Amino acid sequence: MTKIAEIAPEIFRISTLVPDFGMQFNQFIVRDREPLLYHTGMRGLFPTVREAVAKVIDPATLRWISFSHFEADECGALNDFLAIAPRAQPLCSFVGAMVSVNDFASRPARGLNDGETIETGAKRFQIACTPHLPHTWEAAHLFEESTATLFCSDLFHQDGDPEPLTESKDQLMDGARKTLVRYQAGPFANYLPYTSRTDDLLAKLAALKPLVIAPMHGSSFKGDGEHLLHELTKLFREVVAGPPPA
Repeated sequence: MTKIAEIAPEIFRISTLVPDFGMQFNQFIVRDREPLLYHTGMRGLFPTVREAVAKVIDPATLRWISFSHFEADECGALNDFLAIAPRAQPLCSFVGAMVSVNDFASRPARGLNDGETIETGAKRFQIACTPHLPHTWEAAHLFEESTATLFCSDLFHQDGDPEPLTESKDQLMDGARKTLVRYQAGPFANYLPYTSRTDDLLAKLAALKPLVIAPMHGSSFKGDGEHLLHELTKLFREVVAGPPPA
């Protein structure tokens, strides 16, 4: 079942629960003069996601298709969307464009350097490059300045089928903690790696002072996103980094 909810002015969350994975896969449509889709979902979800997008905008009018990093749920259906939207262009980090996207996509990407911005009409997006956060060298996050919305990919991953938007920090962090602990104890250990730069990169995202956090899996959050990202740093240190060596 796919659900649509407006989580910020003209920003819509599309969410599909995939029972085999036990989690939601979320995409975000930004309705503007140049509409933007964040995440495409896997190729198998394309018909479902396209139908949901059509309830918000005409998919053929898409101008930008953006994502954090090169992975199936982030951009698996990229070429399917490019085929139905003749003006659409992938939007990602410069590294992402160079190492993966321009080889894979049927249309060249616009690759942005850290801190670079793009305007789509009323909205203005800034890219924050975050290598290996959440995954891979080309990882980046997109921040919409007018609504202070941070599209944060796999950060704050919550399994299950939680509500579209919560203002409860405790609820969001509890879901993120349970998911991260479960992954660390199973075959997906190191799903979110902890590196020498993780703390600084999370601080960089916190400095944006987001008021809306929009994860790929689980509820979006409305509130003090700066504080929430500092709490996520503590969670990473505890669960992923583990105790320092004796």
